[in-house]
Amino acid sequence: MLNYKQLHYFLRVAKAGSIARAAEQLRLAPQTISAQIRTLEEALGTELFRRTGRRLELTTAGRLTLSYADEIFQIGRELEEAIRNPAGGGDLLFRVGVADVVPKSIAYRLLAPALGSADRVRLVCREDKLEPLFAELALHKIDVVIADRPLPSESGVKGYNHSLGRAPIAFYAVPVLAARYREGFPRSLDGAPMLIPSDSATIRGALTRWFTEHQIEPSIVGEFDDPALMKAFGKGGAGVFPAPAILADEMLEQYGAEMIGRADNVSAVYYAISIERKLIHPGVAAISKAANAGYHS
Repeated sequence: MLNYKQLHYFLRVAKAGSIARAAEQLRLAPQTISAQIRTLEEALGTELFRRTGRRLELTTAGRLTLSYADEIFQIGRELEEAIRNPAGGGDLLFRVGVADVVPKSIAYRLLAPALGSADRVRLVCREDKLEPLFAELALHKIDVVIADRPLPSESGVKGYNHSLGRAPIAFYAVPVLAARYREGFPRSLDGAPMLIPSDSATIRGALTRWFTEHQIEPSIVGEFDDPALMKAFGKGGAGVFPAPAILADEMLEQYGAEMIGRADNVSAVYYAISIERKLIHPGVAAISKAANAGYHS
């Protein structure tokens, strides 16, 4: 009989691309996982991986096994939800992974429609880096990932990107800095102290191109993975910082920062990434429907 723990280990290695990385994610010794996969291969009578350089690649049998494993664990997830949430028997869990580069207020705006849907949804949010979130999505531990980029093809995760729209970017600063750099914007930002998202944020590349197009070379005084931390430094007067234009009221109320000007043609783009091509989960469907209706514009 098929051992589902071995199949789970196989799935994690297939998604991670190496036993060492899967072992780190599972907090197990690599030798334990290797032994379990060898036992699974013996039970199936075929090799599931071949080594190519430092990576493991799936054999033809391995790819077939992966496709079945995906379906098996999805059915298991559906069974778990059906038992926990029988028809008319309580709230439907909506498990969401939010990329840490997505501003929390934007995440709220994107996810709020799920709470207002006709189905009673109980939201469970987890914030993390994209790679571990994609791994949990592949294992059906979460229903959707909210990200600032589409699912990369090299991730090894079978998923689908559902656009949630764009948020044009503006620059903000505390009043004394805003007054200094507002006149002559955007050229006034040349040499201005700038707080900016790190390279892990997709918007960083768009901002860099915008600076180049306008022949602006700001003085970058800080790079941040966490948008909230960047804004906290901005609140302290450390420099000018970018944020979505739709958050202008929030920037003033929470951070005491005024809008200096908008960056033409620079927008943050957000996606809901799911394992479903057709959106079945009511929570995912609700946020996608709201986005398509222009809710976030």
